[in-house]
Amino acid sequence: MTTAIIGGGYAGMAAAVELADAGIRVAVFEAAKELGGRARRVTLNGIALDNGQHILLGAYRQTLDLIARVRPGAAHALSRRRLELLVAGEFRLRAAPLPAPFDLVVGFALARGLSLAERCSAAVFLLRMRMHGFHLDSDLSVGELLRKANQSARCIHLLWGPLCVSALNTPPADASAQVFLHVLQDGLLGARGDSDLVIPREDLTALFPAPAAVYVAARGGSVRTGITIRGIAAAAHGYRLQGDSATVDAGATASTVYDNIIIAASPHRLPPLLAGLPALAPLAAAVEDFDYQPISTCYLQYAETVALPVPMLGLSTINGHGAPARLGQWAFDRGQLSGVRGLIAVVISASGPHESLSQDALAARLHKELADLIPDLPRPIWNRVITEKRATISCRPGLSRPSIRTAMPGIYVAGDFVESRYPATLEAAVSSGRAAARCIISAAANSSS
Repeated sequence: MTTAIIGGGYAGMAAAVELADAGIRVAVFEAAKELGGRARRVTLNGIALDNGQHILLGAYRQTLDLIARVRPGAAHALSRRRLELLVAGEFRLRAAPLPAPFDLVVGFALARGLSLAERCSAAVFLLRMRMHGFHLDSDLSVGELLRKANQSARCIHLLWGPLCVSALNTPPADASAQVFLHVLQDGLLGARGDSDLVIPREDLTALFPAPAAVYVAARGGSVRTGITIRGIAAAAHGYRLQGDSATVDAGATASTVYDNIIIAASPHRLPPLLAGLPALAPLAAAVEDFDYQPISTCYLQYAETVALPVPMLGLSTINGHGAPARLGQWAFDRGQLSGVRGLIAVVISASGPHESLSQDALAARLHKELADLIPDLPRPIWNRVITEKRATISCRPGLSRPSIRTAMPGIYVAGDFVESRYPATLEAAVSSGRAAARCIISAAANSSS
């Protein structure tokens, strides 16, 4: 059995590893020169960084499992820390060294920056959701859920809002409460260690996709970058890939027939890929209805002596009108995380007023916001803003996400946008890739029995 995977991001490479371990021949085709998709390496001023700063949670078991599988003994690649949310000058929440869920319940009770009534209300909200199995009879927005739970405006701005935007990349007023509750259930109130912050010390391509490609090649598969697949055509006993001359030169000729196809490309790429398969027109139409949210990451390189008080610092305090006082949401000290001293990455998730600024104006604004927190902060030596305009789908209430299986046998879809209890995260992408691979493995086992 042979399988082609279109897309070498975290979903595609997760599927490739799973298939390679099952002895199924796999060929991965990635259009970009770097593996990783929307979580890939970029090189700035000779430094290997990412197109966007990402963090994982201890609850991301499938992602962490695959990283360990393709890179045994590479624990140094990840910085694991007990959950601590520190918003400069306003708020601090730290998980207590206790079994879950008491680590977070006590953490909420002792949080700084909220009144005793607000802390108790937040803890009661979590416990009440836990009693109901984190299940809602009907989905609604995170904002509506928090209002019904009598959460104060300050608690929403300092705690729930940042958690929602960071996890779902969608503002609370528009975000799915049910998906948010799944994040709270598994990420905050799961087993001990599930709420840990796991921050990559290496670039995102080196963390998993690149070693996964070596792993797959060692088991008879192939991974090719810079190869654009433009369509899929049905054949007598499988499917053919349609591409440009570079694709043909790389060996994916029109005569090559694959038993299975996993489409692990971004959702906006699906309609042209599926144009030659009328049975999948409803799938193409469904993903065309998606809305998207951006993520912007501003890298600011300062002198090597510049450092944040903690590796990950929240910036979005609130002003007297209850609105965010800063554009920046989180700042990451790359010196403490990856050894690049003086380099600060400031992240802004979801849509907002920052989108109206030029890159230079946004970098200048974020530098000023950091200067308000760091005494005598010098001007940056260089800066660069990277914006993924379609970083994730908008995780809205009741959003219909496609199934991994399609209406055509042998064609599967994988990615952070497919049906999942999680929002569009690396864990959702990896989980979908592994699930698609297992469908093929199961079909192969049934056909041989």
